[in-house]
Amino acid sequence: MTPPQPAAARDTPQASPSIEADVTQVEAEAHATGWTVDKPLRGIVLVLISTVFLSSSDAMAKYLAFRLPAVEIGWLRYVTFMLIMCPAVIAMSPRLALRTVRPDLQVLRGLTLVGSSLLFITALRFLPIAEATTTSFVSPIFVTVLSILFLRESVGLRRWIATIVGLIGVIIVVRPGTSAFHPAALFAITSALCWAFSLVATRRIAGRDSAVTTMTYSAITGFILLSVLLPFFWITPTVHEVALAVCLGIAATSGHWLVVLAYRYGDASVLAPFSYTQPIWATILGYMVFGDVPDAWTFVGAAIIIASGLYTAHRERVRRSNGALRTAGVKV
Repeated sequence: MTPPQPAAARDTPQASPSIEADVTQVEAEAHATGWTVDKPLRGIVLVLISTVFLSSSDAMAKYLAFRLPAVEIGWLRYVTFMLIMCPAVIAMSPRLALRTVRPDLQVLRGLTLVGSSLLFITALRFLPIAEATTTSFVSPIFVTVLSILFLRESVGLRRWIATIVGLIGVIIVVRPGTSAFHPAALFAITSALCWAFSLVATRRIAGRDSAVTTMTYSAITGFILLSVLLPFFWITPTVHEVALAVCLGIAATSGHWLVVLAYRYGDASVLAPFSYTQPIWATILGYMVFGDVPDAWTFVGAAIIIASGLYTAHRERVRRSNGALRTAGVKV
């Protein structure tokens, strides 16, 4: 079977926030082009493998962040991203790849992705990978709030309760006002907020611009912005650091590509929960590479955040199912 074009529900340069965040564009194009196949087990396996790649890219980012500034790491990642995107753009033709109904929204989305990436890399410099990754899973909570403000979506009481529970989980992980609190946690939270903004933008353009177009604008926007900032932060990297940054970009690209392939074989409501294995790999890599061992409260908070996210995904599935029934004229 011919693989689909790269999709844009999650863009390659993003550092880590949750995989389940938004697959609207992937699913829309999947059903429109007819390349979906009902093999959920294969999709689950691909999602599980993707979390290994994504956690590995975070570990490499943390290693590089000890010496190189976040802007430079981000720039190296976007260079890799641009090189990977070139064949897809050429195959589609640059003119078509740049054709969009909302260039302003595409650029804004690209800027929020860059901001999210830089903030997350900065957080990784100071926080254990497991804690930063767990905190980043707060993004669905922000998406719930932003969807009301910008998409005029209605949110029921149960989803609000799940949102509040998720916030409690973040508070347990971060523990503001205690000796365990590190200010860098605010970078991870703000990164998740930027990521949520990019997801809302993705929903606004889903089905209107192609996935390649969305990824192309993200790549160009990020590359231009980081290239402008780079001279102010430049530290000459070693050959080893450049090679590691390239591997980082490849790992992130591979992880996100596997996610796109996974949604070819199963629905979001089935696959999304398995993205929550990512904190497990983050914990393992954090211990093996950096000797970080999360405390008990981090595990408790992670469990609460994951439970909240799973319930939110469940309610989203119910909402979409009810909407489909209403469209078909069935009373629910």
